Amino acid sequence: MTTIKETRLFIIISQYSPGVALSFLVAILAWFLGKQLPQIGGAVFAIVFGMIFSLVRRKPCFEKGLSFSGKKILQYSIILLGFEMNMHSILVVGYSSLWIMLFTLSSALISTIIISKILRIQTNKAILIGVGTSICGGSAIAATAPVIHADEEDVSQAISIIFLFNIIAIFLFPALGHLFGLSDKGFAMWVGTAVNDTSSVVATASAWSQSAQNNTALAYAVIVKLTRTLLIVPITLFFAFYMAWKAKKDTSAKSGNYSFVRIFPWFVLGFLLAALTATFLPIPEAVSSTLVETGKFLIVMAMAAIGMKTNVRKLLTQSLRPLLLGLGVWFFVATVSLLVQMISGQF
Repeated sequence: MTTIKETRLFIIISQYSPGVALSFLVAILAWFLGKQLPQIGGAVFAIVFGMIFSLVRRKPCFEKGLSFSGKKILQYSIILLGFEMNMHSILVVGYSSLWIMLFTLSSALISTIIISKILRIQTNKAILIGVGTSICGGSAIAATAPVIHADEEDVSQAISIIFLFNIIAIFLFPALGHLFGLSDKGFAMWVGTAVNDTSSVVATASAWSQSAQNNTALAYAVIVKLTRTLLIVPITLFFAFYMAWKAKKDTSAKSGNYSFVRIFPWFVLGFLLAALTATFLPIPEAVSSTLVETGKFLIVMAMAAIGMKTNVRKLLTQSLRPLLLGLGVWFFVATVSLLVQMISGQF
């Protein structure tokens, strides 16, 4: 005899499964292409395919599952990425790169505020572009979006802008590095702090290492980039407290109820717990790498859902000013990274 709980579970699954399944199928194709073209990455392919599918009229039965994939699955993916962190290596490299990261993060946030005010760009969109540029591209955008309640168009646009500058960096940074006379470690520090996505950091540092005929820049840049990824924790907590303060202020004015527990981004603590687990417990490398790959696939799956929930026409008609914001913030981050290295003698 079927119980009431079993009936409710069946109803929930039937409501969510069509959209989740569609996101999964699109993600498989995007994931495969991302493996073939790592300079672009599966997340970008997923966004593009999703936006193409958004132009096709679909039945309402897909909507709940797409919303779930674009929000909840996105949060779960960030937790799994924590298993990529080794706190010992990060602390060693982080000590030498901490000041540069603090200066680049500060310059990114300050320039984001100033340029977005000048260009009159909506706050959530500016925040996503700012954190994506200053921390780690798509992962930072994915972590911040649910905290600030960003909509699908904002996420899609921020990911697209970050991707554009990632591609430019792969070709531009090695040439500029040679022009500036950077050492292997100096170039690695610059790439690790000024290029956004991990795959783009690897591609850019690999191009340098091939010409230098050693892997110093590649190995060092990856560790710097992973160290920089940890900034996801403080930045998302900062925005969580800001949103909580804002919500409390609004609800107080309206004499409504306020719950910090509901607003707090618990998935960020999951990310930190995963990082500590990977560092201090003897987890087999095969297990941790599988968990990380699963997390990366879930990001691709979430990006596919976000793409399908995007209003493409609106996105295309409102892209110039956000693009200028991304360019300006990226320029400040790259310049400040070099200047701090020069002043501190790490050039």
